[in-house]
Amino acid sequence: MKKIILFAMMLLTGCAITPHAQIPAAVYDFGLQPPTDAAAASALSGQPQPWASLLVAEATAPAWLDSQAIQYRLAYHDPAQTHSYANSRWAAAPAALLTQRIRSRITAVTNSGVVSAGDGVRADYALRLELEEFSQVFDTVEQSRVVVRLRASLVERGTRRLLIQRNFSVEQVAPAADATGAVHALTEAGDRLTGDLIDWLAAKLEEEGKKAAK
Repeated sequence: MKKIILFAMMLLTGCAITPHAQIPAAVYDFGLQPPTDAAAASALSGQPQPWASLLVAEATAPAWLDSQAIQYRLAYHDPAQTHSYANSRWAAAPAALLTQRIRSRITAVTNSGVVSAGDGVRADYALRLELEEFSQVFDTVEQSRVVVRLRASLVERGTRRLLIQRNFSVEQVAPAADATGAVHALTEAGDRLTGDLIDWLAAKLEEEGKKAAK
């Protein structure tokens, strides 16, 4: 009898300590670089020199957004509260992914290089980025959209003078009310915002180039 009781206790203990099978988390990034926008490339082609000395700093983000979590909000319940998907995440924090995307896009539309702080290269201008929102918003249980907001500041590094600052915002309907829908919509919205940022930056650097040529 003692052996039977002991065996039963071992079985119960084994069930308690055996970990449940865990579903591996799905890891996402922004995918392949989109085709170069012809209009942006044309706008930059006439002003290659200013872009040769452009430092694109790592984007910053608030603490709640500075992680690999895919964030969402329930606007119909409490829009001030953020949530994250349990079994899906970004390959890196959104600010880091977006910084790399922006650098790649700028490099793709200009013949000159773009530097980062880690390169140890002096630059005439610095582009500072602050990611303020990068989340999926549920207006109802079945309908959602994504919101991407970014503040960009162009600084003249020699004088540390702020040349111009602008807020960018893009919203887009998500194709599905889940993590996959959030990833696709946030990637597309991020690329749209990046295109707007490059158009704005090209116009300002062209203006600065003309001033320097006088």
